[in-house]
Amino acid sequence: MELLLENRHIAVCIKPVGMDSEQELPTELKNQLGGEFFPVHRLDKNVGGVMVYARTRAAAASLSKAIQDGSMVKEYVALVHRTPPAQGDWEDLLFKDSSKNKVFVVKKERKGVKKARLEFSRLTESDPSLVRIRLHTGRSHQIRVQFSSRGYPLVGDHKYGARDDSPAPMLFSCKLTFPLLGEELTFEALPPWAQL
Repeated sequence: MELLLENRHIAVCIKPVGMDSEQELPTELKNQLGGEFFPVHRLDKNVGGVMVYARTRAAAASLSKAIQDGSMVKEYVALVHRTPPAQGDWEDLLFKDSSKNKVFVVKKERKGVKKARLEFSRLTESDPSLVRIRLHTGRSHQIRVQFSSRGYPLVGDHKYGARDDSPAPMLFSCKLTFPLLGEELTFEALPPWAQL
């Protein structure tokens, strides 16, 4: 597993596709580096990309606060079917059906419904198209659902409407920016399929 930074406060790594971000990956970090690792955010098992793990409770509290107050910025790249607009700022209401582990866009607020917002810019005008996304809220399956609901399912995302042979959703956490101990840190990486 590729490490981007490791110190006594945090470890930043590139999560491989197929590894669970809340249990398997912290265990792998512990095996590689020793000590404890606390997950503060998550990626779906079938999604890869840049993640940060706290090594102390104080760092975990600081990172959790950054997520809550919006000072942790998460950016992604995705390969989507068809050609979405050149850019967009989408807000939706999402409802998660836990029994099906599936999320739906709904029209009205009710119990269990959460607001979701993302901004994106299209990087290639093609089919499929490469897009770069900034998440403003971190809802379960958010990017996958918001694009699919508008007719642009992610390549490989068979749960949300893709009809192709790709084994996993083409979605990657490509950039994380967050404050820690008075300093702003940024980490970036791209998967081979997103390099222009």
